[in-house]
Amino acid sequence: MTTSSAYVRAMAHEDLPAVLAIEAESHPAPWTEKIFVEELAREWARLMVVALPQGESSVVAFCNYWLVADELHLLNICCALEHRRKGHAQLLMQHMLKVARDRECRLITLEVRASNVGAIAMYERYQFERAGVRPGYYSDNQEDALVMLLHLGTEE
Repeated sequence: MTTSSAYVRAMAHEDLPAVLAIEAESHPAPWTEKIFVEELAREWARLMVVALPQGESSVVAFCNYWLVADELHLLNICCALEHRRKGHAQLLMQHMLKVARDRECRLITLEVRASNVGAIAMYERYQFERAGVRPGYYSDNQEDALVMLLHLGTEE
């Protein structure tokens, strides 16, 4: 299946089992259901899923980002293992870019594991720049995080 039949929509509480499964297979220290429920309740948080038009396992990817002042901060983006490299993360990236531009954000920020070369390459394809390092950022193994930024609009 390709992204041609996939679509982005807001995450619902009913999506949590699928999202938790994707999160568990994607991260060594996955977020808990409590964290996702708290994120769903935050006014500034947006949780989106990529869904397929049919089937119980219709949720194949998700992202969580915050809209604060004139910035969009990406906290999490994951795709189910069997659905990776099919453009679903790109759908989420395109969604976030549209939201950021529509809201006149000046900046998109994120942290990514220094070892996650696939994600770093995707962000660089979207013109994100490496802006710094957060040493020992990840609590599971003390791995460093790269801070990446995408400047939007014109800067004078």
